[in-house]
Amino acid sequence: MSDTQDRPSEEPDTEQQLDGEYDPETVEPSWQQQWVEDETYAYDGDADTRYSIDTPPPTVSGNLHMGHLYQFTLQDFVARYRRMKEGTVYFPFGYDDNGIASERLTERELGINHSDYERREFQEKCRDVCQDYEDSFTKDIQSLAISVDWNNTYKTIEPRVQRTSQLSFLDLYEQGREYQQRAPTIWCPDCETAISQVEQEDLNKHTKFNDIAFEIVETGDGSEGDQFTISTTRPELLPACVSVFVHPDDDENQHLVGGTARVPLFGQEVPIIEDDRVDLETGSGLVMCCTFGDQTDIEWYQAHDLDLRIAIDESGTMTELAEDYEGLTTNEAREQIIEDLDDAGYLLESRDHEHTVQVHERCDEEVEYLVTEQWYVKLLDKKDEYLEAGREMDWFPDKMFTRYEHWIEGLEWDWCISRQRDSGIPFPVWYCDDCGETIFADRDELPVDPLSDDPPVDACPECGHSEFVPEEDVFDTWATSSLTPLINAGWDFEDGEFTFDNPELYPSNLRPQGHDIISFWLFHTVIKCYEHTDEVPFEHVMINGMVLDENREAMSKSKGNVIAPSEVLENFPVDAARYWAAGTSIGDDFPYRKGDLEAGERLLQKLWNASRLVDQLTPAAGTVEEVPESELAEIDRWLLAELDETVDLVTERFENYEFSKARTELRDFFWSTFCDDYLEIAKQRLDSGPNPSTEFALVRAHRTFLKLFAPLLPHITEELWTRVYGEEKSVHTSDWPAAGGYEADLQAGETAMAVISALRGYKSDNGLALNAPLSRVKIFGHVGEFAEPVAEAMHIDAIEATEDEPEITTEISGVDLDYSLVGPEFGNEVGDIDAAIETGEFEIDGDTLLVGGEYELGADMFEIERTRIYSGEGQMIETEHAVVIVQE
Repeated sequence: MSDTQDRPSEEPDTEQQLDGEYDPETVEPSWQQQWVEDETYAYDGDADTRYSIDTPPPTVSGNLHMGHLYQFTLQDFVARYRRMKEGTVYFPFGYDDNGIASERLTERELGINHSDYERREFQEKCRDVCQDYEDSFTKDIQSLAISVDWNNTYKTIEPRVQRTSQLSFLDLYEQGREYQQRAPTIWCPDCETAISQVEQEDLNKHTKFNDIAFEIVETGDGSEGDQFTISTTRPELLPACVSVFVHPDDDENQHLVGGTARVPLFGQEVPIIEDDRVDLETGSGLVMCCTFGDQTDIEWYQAHDLDLRIAIDESGTMTELAEDYEGLTTNEAREQIIEDLDDAGYLLESRDHEHTVQVHERCDEEVEYLVTEQWYVKLLDKKDEYLEAGREMDWFPDKMFTRYEHWIEGLEWDWCISRQRDSGIPFPVWYCDDCGETIFADRDELPVDPLSDDPPVDACPECGHSEFVPEEDVFDTWATSSLTPLINAGWDFEDGEFTFDNPELYPSNLRPQGHDIISFWLFHTVIKCYEHTDEVPFEHVMINGMVLDENREAMSKSKGNVIAPSEVLENFPVDAARYWAAGTSIGDDFPYRKGDLEAGERLLQKLWNASRLVDQLTPAAGTVEEVPESELAEIDRWLLAELDETVDLVTERFENYEFSKARTELRDFFWSTFCDDYLEIAKQRLDSGPNPSTEFALVRAHRTFLKLFAPLLPHITEELWTRVYGEEKSVHTSDWPAAGGYEADLQAGETAMAVISALRGYKSDNGLALNAPLSRVKIFGHVGEFAEPVAEAMHIDAIEATEDEPEITTEISGVDLDYSLVGPEFGNEVGDIDAAIETGEFEIDGDTLLVGGEYELGADMFEIERTRIYSGEGQMIETEHAVVIVQE
């Protein structure tokens, strides 16, 4: 049999190493600093086995919150387990510090507006602010014991990443997967930039639903009519109205189709057209089409070749097309137009209305649909292919694939990747000032900034003109962060082909992330990496849920229910917070509860106290020699066999990212079986002197526990590993434990432990000390070779064990009535029924209870209580698999 335990590098002192209480306030920061200084978690690219994690680069937009603590800790469980299991782990850390989030942070932090500065000056301010936050963030992450390799970090704005992002753009363009187009665009008036479909979210808003009279200029069938009603929440779009639509099944308004109407206040005549996209259930059934109010307006505009009228500009301000309302914001124009419609007699009714609108997820501003020129990545033509790519990855939990699937199925837009912002990675593009020809940068020259760098040609290859206009737009931040697997693997272009500096890191083994960014980060990463490499970027996807408050509500600043990790860690050890983080199945949202941290703190104390006892019982614990299985006492072999099962079970849980089950099963076996049962027996066995069998079992079990707990509780396990065993090598870089192949009668041992627990309870209930002797105990049940260990542990003078059935009789001890049924049935007679039962005046006839000779109760009205009575001498105690008779 092989000993799977690492041996100490030096022989430790034989004096006890744990002579004090556990002090996490001192121990935890000490180890955090030591791990960084020693580069304990550095990636070894030369190792035979390795595991790579594509960690999400957090957006640099604020401080650490409980969601960060939870998400990073889950990733760390994987990293620490795989490092022990695989040999080395690539666990990098990145910062997503380009784009709108970083700009808004800078504006908020410095109290400025980006438009007040030259582009370069504002970018430098963004870099400085982000650097301060990143330095603080790094310290926070290290304080959580996240085992990141700090030699492998990146920023999404750094030159290396800019080169990767611009290479991606050029490659996708050459593949025909990108295009530039002037077309309707989802636009945020507050951020003054185009956004993509994924950056929208629903928000409920209060508004007014307005019934407005449109004058009929001409009906389609030549009949007469004065007006019809349009119901809308957006009367500010009236100057942009280009048509009115009727559903083909709308018989009442069918006569209008083919005619024309006049738009109130603004006077333009618009055609009346039929289309089955009209919602017959909303408003009057007649719908105005404006360029543009929503996605349907865009579809109608394209399908029916309608006029283009732009009434709202990029800042959300009314244009000259709005005539008297030019220069007003959309909200100001809405109020004024409603008032003017009322004065002119066009407003038939205005009523309160709650509805869902699309807003930009960054600022909650309601989006507009403007015609602008943007760069796009094609998505819609390959939806089925991208779905199949998602199926090639293993999802944990697998139900999360449905979210990915639903997102793709609901896609209506290609991916707009250009942004009209100051801070970001520039498009490597110039345009001929004469003919507009697009000039792309040379790959060898990347990264480039067209605002400061010259194009790769002196003259336009199309017309020969020598003046060029630089592209001012920057990439959407997701266009870069979607490349993290390629960034980690060192994807580049050399000698005419794409290469990897670290090909062993692609595809990544794992993508961990929250379910809230499946449509953002995960989907876009699959798209980009799949198009560049023809491979999916990860083997496994681990999706975590969100942290809620104790009332199961989402944490938010507006609600005042946000809990910062710093607040938690002022009162609890980091390891206790990690214990809390392991308490929920991945993928599920769950509440923060103080009680879970208190439970974690108790486990730390239990682990420390048990380790002190092992240290006391085995003064030379670090040098205890292996004992062959044939020479092990039955109780020791049983413990190690049970430990084997736990090792296999916990390993399986970690393999499947079932941290909650791993935590529960490991804690229960350690606390109940090892601490409460086996340690008590070991103390008794070692009271009489050295016992190689028990000492070996104690040390092997204890070292195994430290390794199994190490991914969850890194500080205390490292402290114990070092102090008890004098190890120089970190427990976190030791080998993950493997089962030793021990065999024992597990059922007999479990029954024996249950008997010991029952006898402890008996002594406690009867006011006896745990070491008080018992004269005689008889066990009816299968305990095999464990009778003597039971006697030894519980100080029993004479013990007898048999698998025979004890002499037990069963007697009726009472009747439990269901008064919710008995009361309505028998009313005032319930008292008489109770009295008769109390005096024993009842009998059971099949499923019927006969009481007092006159009352019959059906089977659903009662339950019979029965007591088992031992007919021999002594007091009976029952466990799940045995009956114990105590004869003092």
